[in-house]
Amino acid sequence: MSSYPRVTRNITIERCEKFLSRDFFSDVNLYSKLYKNRTGSEEYIKLSVYNVPDLKRITFEEAVKADYKPAKCGDTFGPSWSTHWFHITVRVLDDWINEEVQFLWDSSSEGMIWTKDGTPLQGLTGGYGNDRRAEYVLTRSSNGGEQFEFYLEMACNGMFGNGIGSDINPPDPNRYYTLSQVELAIPNQSVWQLMYDFQIILDMAKEIPHDTMRSAQALNAANKIVNTFQPSDNNSIQEALKISNEFLKHKNGSTQYTLTAVGHCHIDTAWLWPYDETKRKVARSWSTQVGLMDLYPEYKFVCSQAQQFEWLKEYYPKLFKKVQDKSANDQFLPIGGTWVEMDCNIPSGEAFCRQFLYGQRFFEKNFGHKCKVFWLPDTFGYSAQLPQIIIAADLQYFFTQKLSWNNINKFPNTTFYWVGLDGSKVLTHMCPSETYVAQCKPDELIRSVRNNRDKELNNNEGLLVFGNGDGGGGPLASMIERLRRLKDIDGLAKVNMGSADEFYERLEKNSSELVSWKGELYFELHRGTYTSHGKIKRYNRKSELLLRDVEMLHSFSLIDKHNRVYPKDQLDKMWKYVLLNQFHDVLPGSSIGIVYDDANKFYQEVENIGTKLLEDALDTLLKISVTASSPNKGFVVFNTLGWHRTEIVKVPVCNGLDTLAQYAEDKKSGYVLVKDTVGMGSRNVNIRDSLDVTPVTACKTDDDCYCLENQFITAKFNRHGHLFSLVDRKLNREIIPSGQYGNLFKLYEDIPLFWDAWDVEIYHLQKGRDVGLGGTVKIIEQGPLRSALSLETNLSETSKLCQTIVLTSVSPRLDFETRVDWNENRQFLKVEFPFDIYSDFATYETQFGFIQRPTHYNTSWDTAKFEVCGHKFADLSEYGYGVALLNDCKYGYATHGNVMRLSLLRSPKAPDKYCDIGVHEFKYALLPHTGSFLESNVVREAYQFNVPLIVRATSKEIALSHGPKSYFTVEGAPNVILDTVKRAEDSDEIVLRLYEAFGGHATAKLQSSFSFEKLYETNILEDKQIKIDYHSTEGAIIKFKPFQFITLKATLR
Repeated sequence: MSSYPRVTRNITIERCEKFLSRDFFSDVNLYSKLYKNRTGSEEYIKLSVYNVPDLKRITFEEAVKADYKPAKCGDTFGPSWSTHWFHITVRVLDDWINEEVQFLWDSSSEGMIWTKDGTPLQGLTGGYGNDRRAEYVLTRSSNGGEQFEFYLEMACNGMFGNGIGSDINPPDPNRYYTLSQVELAIPNQSVWQLMYDFQIILDMAKEIPHDTMRSAQALNAANKIVNTFQPSDNNSIQEALKISNEFLKHKNGSTQYTLTAVGHCHIDTAWLWPYDETKRKVARSWSTQVGLMDLYPEYKFVCSQAQQFEWLKEYYPKLFKKVQDKSANDQFLPIGGTWVEMDCNIPSGEAFCRQFLYGQRFFEKNFGHKCKVFWLPDTFGYSAQLPQIIIAADLQYFFTQKLSWNNINKFPNTTFYWVGLDGSKVLTHMCPSETYVAQCKPDELIRSVRNNRDKELNNNEGLLVFGNGDGGGGPLASMIERLRRLKDIDGLAKVNMGSADEFYERLEKNSSELVSWKGELYFELHRGTYTSHGKIKRYNRKSELLLRDVEMLHSFSLIDKHNRVYPKDQLDKMWKYVLLNQFHDVLPGSSIGIVYDDANKFYQEVENIGTKLLEDALDTLLKISVTASSPNKGFVVFNTLGWHRTEIVKVPVCNGLDTLAQYAEDKKSGYVLVKDTVGMGSRNVNIRDSLDVTPVTACKTDDDCYCLENQFITAKFNRHGHLFSLVDRKLNREIIPSGQYGNLFKLYEDIPLFWDAWDVEIYHLQKGRDVGLGGTVKIIEQGPLRSALSLETNLSETSKLCQTIVLTSVSPRLDFETRVDWNENRQFLKVEFPFDIYSDFATYETQFGFIQRPTHYNTSWDTAKFEVCGHKFADLSEYGYGVALLNDCKYGYATHGNVMRLSLLRSPKAPDKYCDIGVHEFKYALLPHTGSFLESNVVREAYQFNVPLIVRATSKEIALSHGPKSYFTVEGAPNVILDTVKRAEDSDEIVLRLYEAFGGHATAKLQSSFSFEKLYETNILEDKQIKIDYHSTEGAIIKFKPFQFITLKATLR
């Protein structure tokens, strides 16, 4: 019979928690016994420091040549983002014999240990969070009196940057870090072992349901350990270990859920720190993991993002060689297959292909094999075309967990087949612990079992992805120690360390009844990322299309044998910049301001180099001589799209030019009709064609309104620039409902729950107001080729909008060329258009196709899509008629009922307090069309809105010599788009990428003005080939399934 009173559970729990506490009773609890001995004496530790000026990040070779000055514990270093190199010499105490000796360092910031010869050894993370890594092992068994010399690179930033008050707030530029700990210490190994045991037992007591015997047994064992421990008696540690061993020895049954534990270190390629700091984070994190692999031979670590590997190879070649060696030993396992872990909403289909092309080729070249698992734990939604692209990049599986963050609906599956637009399917697993930074604790095992949504399908295993992440760091030794104990304990899921590839292979073999999920994996959070940082999104669209044209024109030059030198090195450099900036915290607009300083520089370089290469290719292809002396001038036009085009284009006015039918307001440029330009080819411009058009007109009406009219439409605007009437003249159909207005600007209060730059919340729709009232409208162009209105209006006291509304003589498309001087605080600007169209869904362009989403809020799943992503267009159609809203650089849309909105600008204040402040230029357009979307020309029109005809002035003689010439044509399938023409990666063969855009079957005839020796169907990586019959006169017949994209490789004669 017990002589003690029963102690309530909550008191016992708190008592046990205090037993491990650093903050409470740490002089008498287990924490007090973690080290046998320690010293911070300057007799044994000598520090000197070089404070690197101007926030530079210098190399080791530069650092060792610097002038070092004495330093000591307690010194303060800064400001934010500065670097400080320490030269450190230590001497082990003479009587520390046969002991592990650690060097302890805590500056509350990040750091890295280097050998004297410049090899990175280990990263350090200060502070007392879960990511603390303050120890560096000098020796596992000391002789006493040894001396060690090494360098330490200290970075003045925490694991998550330098945010003011909160990690995601803008960084404090003047943060300083105090060196609070510099010591030598001997760890008490038995106490550390007891601590790992105790952590598991106490967590089991807390996390296993309280009404079970196992929870009670865990709490009883933990309490016994506390009662057994005596700070002054080392024997009590051994007695306590007996208690923990007795509890932990009980095993599971054979049917218990099993987890494969995979070490991981998610490093955001830029986020709350710049790209250059990521390069160091990679070295800090991966050098540490290599060291853990030496200590724990069963430990396996996966790591994605080829860009980070390339940085390591360039800046830390010795460490890269170690990583290669550990990869050959099946411990350091590259995964993912992409250049970076990209955003999966905004990049184009071709950019997706390049992510995999550059990623897979890097891994195969440097590690001897391609990746099998597309690894993307942290991005903000997943395009419906990814399954097809994954398979075409020679991957088989997909991993994520981000949908567990949904804030409206819980995603219903854990393991499933993800089915893409075209029907391609990929085995997908989302770790049921719902984190990619697991700490290897019992609650994560319990959560994995509870959250497994496939129990009834007899799916009995899952992934546990562990290690500190986002800011890097990766797994700690303590995590692996806990995993060893958690391997098979009664009351918890079983855990085995292993590789992701092996896990998926078992899953595929053993799971026969998995469900499927068709279409996009829409993320019900972070919807603001379709709009934040509008300039970066504009740069992205323009860069993708510029590189498309550059590759195409240089390929034509190569085929034409005008130029045998293809600028591959320059194109690779530009593509890598674009792909890098598509990282899932850069392109979405959710990084700190200095990240965008770098990103903009990269984009500007792409623009400068790309434009020069484009001009060079045009000069070669069009045979334009800069020395042409003819006084008479003309124009040659090149069309990089795959179909005939008739458009009004703007041209420069120069001496020797025939009189133009219309001049611009400034008289320095004018307009010409470019008639029936061939697809993927060139022709001269006949200026006389401009005289043979039905003019477009502009007028002011008696009721103080304005009218633009051509042979297709009549558009009427009020004095605010609102579109109150849009009539299809051929059908005499009014498109704007009576009493409603298009081109109506609305400003919404945009205060999310937490994630400022990331989120726009559903309640913003409750607090919007009409803005831009009371401006001025005037006519600035009156045909015959182009008519235009000018709108100037204030959106608020601090923001102004100027807009040119354009209608040409040859198209029903109504353009809105917009310039906004934006200075707001958490406001969201949208433009809306109501249409007299009735449909339960709207159609949005996505990569290589489209996706349809509801226009109603019937269910919570419908409601969650109150803000969605679209690329170059969104369309609302009913039987017989529809209207598309096109754009040239925007990605956020919202359609409810008959009202479609395009998201223009946001103004969040974190993590970049200046996000979107400044001047923005963008265009959008309305395109009414007969027939439903599937019967329309919307896809082609959206391309034309984004890919203008290229016009070059030259001598009239050279211009007249250019009859129509097309390099490639696609006939018989208006639903097939020839999107990409490039040189092959490893040869002078030509690669073409085509896709079916409307969700139907197609049989297309591909022809070329050049003779091909062979034509093959290949994959994204250009390494698997199926021969296709090609005839010089008849071309090749290519059959498409709905939404299929096909990659072809042509060998030239």
